[in-house]
Amino acid sequence: MLRSMAERSRRADLPRGDTATDGRAKPVVLVVEDEPALLTLLKYNLEAEGYRVVEAMNGEEALVKAREETPDLILLDWMLPLVSGIEVCRQIRRTPDLKSAAIIMLTAKGEEADKIRGLETGADDYVTKPFSPSELMARAKAALRRARPQSGDENLTYADLEMDLATHRVRRDNKDLHLGPTEFRLLKFLMENQGRVFSREQLLDHVWGRDIYVEPRTVDVHIRRLRKAINVDGLPDLIRTVRSAGYALDIED
Repeated sequence: MLRSMAERSRRADLPRGDTATDGRAKPVVLVVEDEPALLTLLKYNLEAEGYRVVEAMNGEEALVKAREETPDLILLDWMLPLVSGIEVCRQIRRTPDLKSAAIIMLTAKGEEADKIRGLETGADDYVTKPFSPSELMARAKAALRRARPQSGDENLTYADLEMDLATHRVRRDNKDLHLGPTEFRLLKFLMENQGRVFSREQLLDHVWGRDIYVEPRTVDVHIRRLRKAINVDGLPDLIRTVRSAGYALDIED
């Protein structure tokens, strides 16, 4: 994911295409499965449903991809090389940036005790192999609705901040705010992922798009502009800066 400073040298104000917008709208699903045929089948069905799919074939790779991509949903095989699915689930639930991701365990273990263990470790759902792809897609949609309850709404809210996606209006404390297009996209992404900390690289990927190369420090400039726009009249700062980590929409304690 890391890009060289030279690659980031293109101006931030280059015209934006539909690719970035489409990419941001798609929930990200991390599929962790060591059987290539099943991995291909799951990817095909998920992409047909409009999701962006990230793949991993062992537990170590899964943890790396999860931290890089901050997925909305993880389809996680129990029996994995290097690190087991249960241990992957446990580590993900201990990672603040990933705590809101939905996790569905996929396994041949069908005993009640195994299901309970998986759920107690932090999984949101449990699907026993072999399974129907249509049933899994239905469970994936349900898990995403629980994990991202606002993702299909036209209005996003956080504390006294309101965003109307249909009219592109933002209000705080019942007063209209004026945001530039980039600040609007940045705030929308943060409001859709409340409390989660994102690095500059992650914000560049999700808000500017993976094919637009700008300096990472550009994020700092737009965060300052966004703060100035939404933190008016002495109201509390809604954007938390996490030193050496990134930014989150999260009121400081």
